Amino acid sequence: MNLYYLRLRGVRIGWFILSFIFMFSIPLQAKEISSTLNKEDISVCQADLKSKIDTILDQEELKRSHWGILVKTLDNQTTLYELNSQKYFIPASNVKLLTTAATLIKFGANYQIKTPVYVSGSYPNLSVLKIVGQGDPTFNSKQLETLAKELKARGINSIDNLIVQDSPLEKPSINPTWEWEDIQFYYAPAVNKLILNKNTVILTLNTQEIGERLAMDWSDSIAANQWIIDNKTVTGEEDSSYSVSINRNFAKPLLTITGSLAINSDPRILGMTVVNPGEYFLNSVQFYLEKEGINIIKSQVVYGDSATENLVKIIEINSDPLQEIITKTNQDSNNLYAESLLNLLVNGTPENSSLDNLKEILTELGLDTNSYHLKDGSGLSRHNLVTPETLVNLLTLMAETPEGINYRDSLPIGGVNGTITNRFKKTIIEGKVQVKTGTLSGTSSLSGYINPPNYAPLAFSILVNKSDLKSSQLRQTIDKIVINLGSLKQC
Repeated sequence: MNLYYLRLRGVRIGWFILSFIFMFSIPLQAKEISSTLNKEDISVCQADLKSKIDTILDQEELKRSHWGILVKTLDNQTTLYELNSQKYFIPASNVKLLTTAATLIKFGANYQIKTPVYVSGSYPNLSVLKIVGQGDPTFNSKQLETLAKELKARGINSIDNLIVQDSPLEKPSINPTWEWEDIQFYYAPAVNKLILNKNTVILTLNTQEIGERLAMDWSDSIAANQWIIDNKTVTGEEDSSYSVSINRNFAKPLLTITGSLAINSDPRILGMTVVNPGEYFLNSVQFYLEKEGINIIKSQVVYGDSATENLVKIIEINSDPLQEIITKTNQDSNNLYAESLLNLLVNGTPENSSLDNLKEILTELGLDTNSYHLKDGSGLSRHNLVTPETLVNLLTLMAETPEGINYRDSLPIGGVNGTITNRFKKTIIEGKVQVKTGTLSGTSSLSGYINPPNYAPLAFSILVNKSDLKSSQLRQTIDKIVINLGSLKQC
């Protein structure tokens, strides 16, 4: 399996798995480093926990970082450790804990997003075929191909007007609080109602002869046609260093790609966003219809609500169950999925945004509205603010709901799967910790549940901001703290 890891501005961008390219199943956060803390026959008395954690944090290189920690027993909410737990922190992807909780409460684990297909006219020549986007983040090209085959099997030969309905134009598809350097890459895609293939396209850089420009191959020609490429790369000498960088011109869809790749290097796999998701969806629908021999006279994207009362619904295309969507959101730290879930919470009135509705749901759950301020649903924004106490309260409250087990099951398991596959291996808590990770440059977070073998179950949150240390160093420190939690026993 060919893997390539890309780091950009201190943000861990991801591992690209070639076998998943055509399904676009790319995790939105890098696999975490292996723990250097081997399993030992250690135990920590509850009375000693504070001194243990304080000692871990009392390192000279950690003193410039801003730490917030709260640890409580899950059953009776006894506080075992606290540090700045009521202070605001940038939570990174720990925001997904709030987003998935609200969505799960509102819709339930079995909910499916249904994308309707409407028609007017009579077979074999339809006047209108209309697909109304509902924000299904799992929608993919295979479903469009199946739809085209189904329409052909029903005897349709031509369509006068192919319409796809997307989000309103006035709603920005890119969050204005995200960093500009991020939004050409797959982990910060446009979020709309007509999502296809995660609004992502794969760009592969291949070497040629030394001194020649790198060859650039796209996984999807329809999506690729939306980009203009200024290729200033070069194939380098054997074993020369990799130095490719990508810059976007925001006045037009122009990518300037510079740098070099050694001639003996493996291809580099990059995930890029789709420039115009609505047009991409429309052009892809038309491609599969015409592939089946269905003639299209006219095609268009309409933005916002438009009439369907004179149309007949003939098909509904279902998403994966919500449980599977929130599991991918939390285990893979998938930003597009998280933002799509947030968009589901909109009730259709301009005075109630998705974030307003999220806050209303979580207030009914019992969460203090003044303990967090969100600007997105994924955690990519540095304008998000959350306290460790908020996250622990959320985890505790969710554990008491009918969806508590489903919520917990959506989280990655230490040493087993998701973004913490390679953390906590060969430690006392391998397989016993279910958490949500979070990483931005200078920021790291870990919040979730832990079942110490010799102690009561715990809910905890560890957030660190304003650090000049590498993400790997911050994670190692967090892991040491969590392993001490897993080593607790009554003394």
